[in-house]
Amino acid sequence: MKEYLKKLYTNDKNKYFKLLSSDLKHNHKRFIITVNPETLMMSESDNELKNILDSNYSFVPDGIAVVKAARKIGVKVTERITGIDISEYLLKLANENKYSIYLFGAKEEVIDALVNKINKEYPNINILGYSNGYVKDRDKVMKDIVKKKPDICMVALGIPYQEKLIAKYFDKVNKGIYIGVGGSFDVMSGTKKRAPKIFIKLNLEWLYRIMTEPKRLKRFWNSNVKFMFKIKK
Repeated sequence: MKEYLKKLYTNDKNKYFKLLSSDLKHNHKRFIITVNPETLMMSESDNELKNILDSNYSFVPDGIAVVKAARKIGVKVTERITGIDISEYLLKLANENKYSIYLFGAKEEVIDALVNKINKEYPNINILGYSNGYVKDRDKVMKDIVKKKPDICMVALGIPYQEKLIAKYFDKVNKGIYIGVGGSFDVMSGTKKRAPKIFIKLNLEWLYRIMTEPKRLKRFWNSNVKFMFKIKK
């Protein structure tokens, strides 16, 4: 687990955004993995996910627990960089430069709401395709993505499914930013509200999620709490 923490991006969010801008401008490719305690804990029992984390992809610290853990072992991570922040920046950048995008994941009503919002608020974005995450053949969608070569591909299937699917096809693409965004489509579409700014500023988004969705408590215990015990040990 220490080796994964050492691979985290350590500079601030704005510098990372500049890297993404440069990638798109020069047709480079990047697979972003938003690393949180759940990602790291799952990798201990999931060899396929572990192999992905062993690869040289782009790891960003999504979660204050990961930031603190990295600092404890001497990795000077500046700040957390969340998947929702990256996603919103990519939409803004795509609109400014007329980049293309492909959206895959979430429920049908969520993906439809997101597409409508993008068409309304980001009219310059070229949406090459989109699909909900409940299709029977996810590989078919990914093959369509590879064929259409979007500048940006966001996959919202949750950990570890989104990472595994992107990793499976990433070698087949020669450009584009690919990122697993978890539940970000819900927030981006307006279906769910993001935590109030005070929670975000105090790095307490996890607390807001538990308050609004108590069913997350077990998941939080199995990931964040056990992760902190492991780091302390």
